[in-house]
Amino acid sequence: MSASAKTSSSSTSTGNINIDPTGFVKLGSQLPKLASILAQAVSELSLSLSEKQQRTLLLYLDQLLLWNKAYNLTAITDPEEALIKHVIDCLSIITHLPTGSLLDIGTGAGLPAVIIAICQPERPCTALDSNQKKIRFIKQISSELGLRNMQPIASRIEAHEASYDVVTSRAFASLIDFVEVAQPRLADDGYLCAMKGKAPSDEELQALDSDWHIKTIKLTVPRLHDSRHLIEMSAKNA
Repeated sequence: MSASAKTSSSSTSTGNINIDPTGFVKLGSQLPKLASILAQAVSELSLSLSEKQQRTLLLYLDQLLLWNKAYNLTAITDPEEALIKHVIDCLSIITHLPTGSLLDIGTGAGLPAVIIAICQPERPCTALDSNQKKIRFIKQISSELGLRNMQPIASRIEAHEASYDVVTSRAFASLIDFVEVAQPRLADDGYLCAMKGKAPSDEELQALDSDWHIKTIKLTVPRLHDSRHLIEMSAKNA
């Protein structure tokens, strides 16, 4: 899995950052526009990401789209839509995450685990999914992008035994189900952080209220008009 196609060795100006197009396969002529959208989103989200980190995010997107058919990674095939709905969507939680080691349950193509690992190289990140093909993709892309803080694991959460300071999810339909499987993997004083579209229902919150401190954070995702929330939870008895 090598991004061997090389369009040019010269840098492409994007206004805020310069992206060397070498190694990009799928983004091609759209690279300058996508880099500009990403740079603007990074600024709007008050993130401090280097030019290298932003290039790495775009390389991840490029490989995601390149290997999508082989690994069944995403239903989104348009590069700009994938940038907004996958990469920038995940970037929106970065400033809200508590510190410490992180486990991403049901990570799929590595969302948000790979995005977090790129943005926070000091944070140990574990990407967990029972789909071995998707974990193979994350292993390969982590190697190619030099993500030394990323550990992809092919396993069901019930069979995984380590504990983490932060446990995230982006794909769980039910907040209650997420809490049930994630709680055993949570370290003392740790946090569960669930990415959701709509805010949880009153019924879900009431079912969890007796055991958890729950904080619902309304996210603003640049260029995305859909509703997005981050649900941060910590155990009341911790």
